[in-house]
Amino acid sequence: MFDGLKEKLGSFRDEVEETADEKAAEAATDADGVAETEDAAGADPAEATEGSGAAEDATPTADERGDESDDAEAENGSTGFGRKAKSFAKGRFVIEEEDLEDPLWNLEMALLESDVEMNVAEEILDTIEANLVGETRKFTESTGSIVEDALRDALLEVISVGQFDFEERIRAAEKPIVIVFTGVNGVGKTTTIAKMARYFEQRGLSSVMANGDTYRAGANEQIRGHADALDMKLISHEQGGDPAAVLYDAVEYADANGVDVVLGDTAGRLHTDQDLMAQLEKIDRVVDPDMTIFVDEAVAGQDAVNRARQFNEAAEIDGAILSKADADSQGGAAISIAHVTGKPILFLGVGQGYDDLERFDPERMVDRLLGEDD
Repeated sequence: MFDGLKEKLGSFRDEVEETADEKAAEAATDADGVAETEDAAGADPAEATEGSGAAEDATPTADERGDESDDAEAENGSTGFGRKAKSFAKGRFVIEEEDLEDPLWNLEMALLESDVEMNVAEEILDTIEANLVGETRKFTESTGSIVEDALRDALLEVISVGQFDFEERIRAAEKPIVIVFTGVNGVGKTTTIAKMARYFEQRGLSSVMANGDTYRAGANEQIRGHADALDMKLISHEQGGDPAAVLYDAVEYADANGVDVVLGDTAGRLHTDQDLMAQLEKIDRVVDPDMTIFVDEAVAGQDAVNRARQFNEAAEIDGAILSKADADSQGGAAISIAHVTGKPILFLGVGQGYDDLERFDPERMVDRLLGEDD
């Protein structure tokens, strides 16, 4: 999962580390030169002032001068010669903007090639640069850990947007909980609904499915096959019926029979299809769902990101589920959707079975991208 993007992030880390190692070698040489110069320059004055208590008291020590200089530089944010010289003398070097110019450019191209949305890519780069420029590193330290921390912070910032405790919200909501699923046809929406039914069953919550996709021929048969396989109740009407009426009947059934969750399918639609969007608005008015979840394929990349934005603008969503995440080597949709919509990714579909639904965890996602969850 996301192997292509994982490799590109690793390349960035290696490139920065290589650049930093070259700079560290140069800095170490310069530091030796500074130390030798200070030793040579300090010998005679030390002898000339020996025994002169007044001169000794009046002259600040090197440490005192260094502290004052450090304070002044901290105030104005300088990374100029004075700071470099002191860093060299202390066995450190400073990561500067020019050190990151080429690696950041290469990372930007890698992110865009991985279908990361442009504004998201720019924010990641800005955060990495802000976290790294001006950082000091001992000659004996590895830059890799510093870069990895910067990558982790930048990725978490964009993919953690809007996260909430899904299970806590379900537990706290008044039953029956009504969840409506939207998205275009062919992205695994109906299968995802079946996976959600299994997910709730495993947590002791009963479900009823409702087929609000009354436009597509064969939609009833498709969702009925899942309901039968899971031994769950399905509410459906004839093809061409009113989707809002189907979901209303499902809510009535759940209320009368003590069912915890209503899982409502809807017709695959585009935000430009006014008739279908009007039906979705009617469902909102008639049923007033507790959650509306957008479903798309992770492998759709930038298309999934654009559709998520469009659906959220047309009929506000509460979160997203990405199917086929196990087949996605790029990871662009998983990184971008939350930031673009302001709504979280809730689950990842990671296989064909009913149990192949994984709760989306931003920290685990970042671990995967940085190669720490292999």
